[in-house]
Amino acid sequence: MGVVLKQSFLNTLILFLGFFIGGINVLFLYTHFLHEDYFGLITFLLSTANILLPLLVFGMQHTVVKFYSSYKTKSEKDSFLLSTAIIPLIVIIPLAIIGVFTYEQISAWLSRENILIEKYTWLIFFVAIFMGYFEVFYAWTKVQFQSVFGNFVKEVFARICVTFLLIAVYLKWLTNEEFIYAVVLVYALRTIIMKLYAFYVYMPKIAFKIPSNIKEIISFSFYIIIAGSAGGILLEIDKFMIPQMEQIAQVAYYSVGVYIASVVGIPNRAMQQITTPITAKDMNENNIGEVEKLYKQSSINLLIVGGLFFLLINLNISELYAIINKAQFTQGVLVVLIISAAKLMELAMGTGNAILVNSKYYKIFFYVSIAMAVSVILLNHWLIKFIGINGAALATLIVVFAFSIVKIVYVNSKLKIQPFTIETLKLIGIIGLLYLAFNFLDFTTNPYISIIVKSVLLIVIYLFLVKSLKLSEDLGILFSKYLKK
Repeated sequence: MGVVLKQSFLNTLILFLGFFIGGINVLFLYTHFLHEDYFGLITFLLSTANILLPLLVFGMQHTVVKFYSSYKTKSEKDSFLLSTAIIPLIVIIPLAIIGVFTYEQISAWLSRENILIEKYTWLIFFVAIFMGYFEVFYAWTKVQFQSVFGNFVKEVFARICVTFLLIAVYLKWLTNEEFIYAVVLVYALRTIIMKLYAFYVYMPKIAFKIPSNIKEIISFSFYIIIAGSAGGILLEIDKFMIPQMEQIAQVAYYSVGVYIASVVGIPNRAMQQITTPITAKDMNENNIGEVEKLYKQSSINLLIVGGLFFLLINLNISELYAIINKAQFTQGVLVVLIISAAKLMELAMGTGNAILVNSKYYKIFFYVSIAMAVSVILLNHWLIKFIGINGAALATLIVVFAFSIVKIVYVNSKLKIQPFTIETLKLIGIIGLLYLAFNFLDFTTNPYISIIVKSVLLIVIYLFLVKSLKLSEDLGILFSKYLKK
């Protein structure tokens, strides 16, 4: 776990910095500097682009991680990497041509409830291409076990740019409309930077040679683009569907709640940058013992850190919204609790998804992802009508919980490994008891003081219990190291 912990630690710091900057953007600058409709609009555009992303790049970001370590010579690796940059054009060019002739119908459909969307529909395609190629070139660096810079560009660079753009709107240097186009340019610039860095880390020799296992690559990519699109639907369909049934400003309220809750998932996003290629390598070498070890370690470690974030966020949520000081955004309070619970379930899976995708059973990931996508669409359609944005959050929780169990059971049935231990039950008990104990505590009417006092007390008690019960060997070593210092 040495390289995993080192790069995960750096990636976690970067993610925290990115979330801190993003938090300022989402909780304060977007809410106070940008009109709510345009806040909802940019969220809708980016979410829809994320849904299209896997299709436009033909799942190549996953294909790179899956197959790169299976090649032995530099020539094979070079031809493979170059093919992953060219193959997406087979999808992008025909879709672009189709889009030109069907643009009016597509834009009319997307904007039938909110006319504001119509003018900006064409941006979705370009943002999806920029996002997709960013992920492909980022994958090039991941397989070289160099994930930190790409993570910085992805999580920090774009958010810093958005911060300046929002300030420019406030100073009236940009209009709300110009802000939308400027954000698209930021995503284009981010992709160019990632491409240059990928070539810096590893420059493939240009050789137009088709990889020997091209049929296997295409087959895998086909399943993964569908699975990836389904995964994108699970993550983003709520922000896509809300404007189809509610006013677009509701997306802004929902997005703030989701953003706050997504802090719980920071450890998972950080660790995945390095555990995914390691899991792929171990699976290619059929080293199931190491796969199981990483599976269990990642599950308990992620759940410990994520559990603390879950408590800090949900036990301080009233004070946090008081600081935001925008009454209409409090509609997302329950969204925070529901989505953060879904994030905890994802953390508990550890490297489960990476194991499925990089095993010979990867096709099941395709079927499960399709089932998840269909389920979340149906639940969103039903629940948003009944309880609005809280229904969108509840749909996500139900689907994540149910299908996480399915994946865990399937991996165990095929590989005889699962992520849970007795320490998992102890940790869930700690999280539940502390949530109940602190939920009704109100230290002061000042939200800033209340957050500080409650958080310090909670962190001390939580870490004491985790260390005393020896829930994680890895974190126990870290505790001992830094306590001695």
